[in-house]
Amino acid sequence: MNYIQELQDVIRRTHGADAKHLESVPVTEGFDSRTVWQGIVEVFELRDHPKASLAYAWAHDTENPNKPRHHVIVLHIHPIKSARDAVRTTIVQDSRNTVPALEN
Repeated sequence: MNYIQELQDVIRRTHGADAKHLESVPVTEGFDSRTVWQGIVEVFELRDHPKASLAYAWAHDTENPNKPRHHVIVLHIHPIKSARDAVRTTIVQDSRNTVPALEN
């Protein structure tokens, strides 16, 4: 199974929709003149999904032996309108999950 097929399989299992690969989009996202994310986002057309016509997907290796690969799937649903939006949303979500809550 190649990388695109792997992502299609994850989309199918996660969202119950078949996905046709449309394009690969390079995205570089920065903050304060630093690159915080750089990679290729795969864009898929979804078939028979009730809410989204497109999905943005990528994967990366992890250091967790129980889950050595992490897949990211972001649906093209407002406010997500592009591969860049998908990356930005994921960065914000990841930062919320890793920043400890402040205690009073």
